[in-house]
Amino acid sequence: MTKPIIAVSSGDPAGIGPEIVCKAMVDKELAETALCVVAGSRKVFEEVLGRLSLPLAIRSVQAPEEAVAGPGILNLMDLDNIDMDRFAYGEINSMCGRAAYAYIERCVSLAMEGKVQAVCTAPIHKEALRAAKVPYIGHTEIFAALTHTEDPLTLFEVRGMRVFFLTRHVSLREACNLVTKERIVSCTKRCFAALERLGVRDATIAVAGLNPHSGEHGLFGSEEVDEVTPAVEALKAQGYRVEGPIGADSVFHLALTGRYQAVLSLYHDQGHIAAKTLDFERTIAITNGMPILRTSVDHGTAFDIAGKGAASPVSMIEAIRLAARYAPFFQGCR
Repeated sequence: MTKPIIAVSSGDPAGIGPEIVCKAMVDKELAETALCVVAGSRKVFEEVLGRLSLPLAIRSVQAPEEAVAGPGILNLMDLDNIDMDRFAYGEINSMCGRAAYAYIERCVSLAMEGKVQAVCTAPIHKEALRAAKVPYIGHTEIFAALTHTEDPLTLFEVRGMRVFFLTRHVSLREACNLVTKERIVSCTKRCFAALERLGVRDATIAVAGLNPHSGEHGLFGSEEVDEVTPAVEALKAQGYRVEGPIGADSVFHLALTGRYQAVLSLYHDQGHIAAKTLDFERTIAITNGMPILRTSVDHGTAFDIAGKGAASPVSMIEAIRLAARYAPFFQGCR
């Protein structure tokens, strides 16, 4: 069986991205799962390998077809965009922000051309992007622009539990205002389509409650009565397998035990807390609704430990593994 080719963006060079990529590339089980090509700076990776005792060799490649499989090989597309005299770990640097964007751009281009089957991203720093005058706040917005996607859909997966999000980076007050019947119906339909594309068939999705105990029929808030329940009823009437609202204090546990194949979280932290408390390192973000597949670690650049050799590669390994798992379902989609 041919292994999927995964393009790996190494993230902000001043963070832990290059380190966790190097550590992932020596994992024998991962090497049997996917063939990775990494976009980054050779100078930075040489610095990393100079500090760490890793059985890893850098192999310069210009294109994915030049990559060689096997643990201990870093197939590197060197964009040569870091001046080491101006480089320092753990610092916001416009040079690093520009570099991180360039790595993403290269990986997305390869995926859009069908030369790789998925993109996996290491963390970037929002302030470094801003310093570099990159006109996007983060990965989701960058991928949306580069793939000409209007509204990508974020999915978290951890130990088989899947969590979608009705709202993302808005205040809690604004998130409550965005919990409407129309938005829930539209978003849930997109969630079903995303699961289908990932090969998850005959799924049941649970819609989480917003208020304590889903509002107790209006006792603790009216959103469930006015918006969530009517949305669920409308979806059921159209043939969708959806249940809710289910109290947020129990719905994620029920999904973890297999009762639901996914949960629609109504606001950012509701789903993030559940997933990351379950297993912080193995919580992986999957961006849906695009013509390409993208997975990502769901932690930051960790400037406090960057350059110290202490970063764990578990999330990076898991993100690449999931990219390889779901890549076959994206074949021929462009």
